[in-house]
Amino acid sequence: MSSLPVRGLTDSPAEAGPKSALPPASAPSADASGPSVPYKRYLKERKRRRRFVQLSRFVLLAALLALWELAASLKWVDSMLTSKPSRLASSFRELALQGDLWKHTWTTGLETIVGIAVSMIAGTLIAVLFWWSAYASEVLEPYVVVLNALPKVALGPIFYIWLGDRYSVYGMAVAISIIVTIMMIEHGFKELAQTKLKLMESFGATKLQMLTMVMLPASVPNFVATLKVNVGLTLVGVVMGEFLSSKAGLGYLIIYGGQVFQMNLVMVSVCMLALMSAVLYGLVNVAGRLLMRKYQVGK
Repeated sequence: MSSLPVRGLTDSPAEAGPKSALPPASAPSADASGPSVPYKRYLKERKRRRRFVQLSRFVLLAALLALWELAASLKWVDSMLTSKPSRLASSFRELALQGDLWKHTWTTGLETIVGIAVSMIAGTLIAVLFWWSAYASEVLEPYVVVLNALPKVALGPIFYIWLGDRYSVYGMAVAISIIVTIMMIEHGFKELAQTKLKLMESFGATKLQMLTMVMLPASVPNFVATLKVNVGLTLVGVVMGEFLSSKAGLGYLIIYGGQVFQMNLVMVSVCMLALMSAVLYGLVNVAGRLLMRKYQVGK
């Protein structure tokens, strides 16, 4: 019997059937080619939108200032009551050259930073105490709720008598922001996944280890959010304290300008408060991004 030819072995490559074509060596792979065209288009559109938003903010601010100046110049409003941007610029320059503006701004800024630091540290410690001891939480939580509902301005005369005209401002700043700090951080503790804590507890971890290894690092986003809220609350407390008892600070300038009917002084102080709040909020954003990156939150 004659042997049958085996085509896969004896035929030439030209005679053999079609084979699966391999990609040429010079063809770029999808990984080596970088981001895809739609993704590049998306990044470009996002960058364009961010620039458009920033430009729109600037145009809106410029339009409001121009409308304010025009309304005061055309006597639509009484410039003695509302002032106008051109007067604010001259008043700002005069106060800056005299040094009074920087002195009062530094006073308010220092009081705000100290108030934020004390509120965050004390509020975090109290929130940790509530997490550590369920008994302490059940006993003290109603008092925290009542203090949160209490109008803090009613505490101003008490702080003035207890702490004096200088330190009563710090008392007002801490009183307004510490309760919110306690409530926000404690709420963040309660929302953390209990499975991780149960796992650590099953391996014999102590409460201190669970706090330092799980609770505090996982609460970094909550700390940043609380810090952002505290910027506004503490600044409100500082200005309120300066209204009541201080002899320096932007709040004192506002009260003094209102008493002598110098609206330029009042408006310059308000603008400096707005600028200060923007700077503090920006610093908190930068610090928050650094903390998120350090603890790899969300990755």
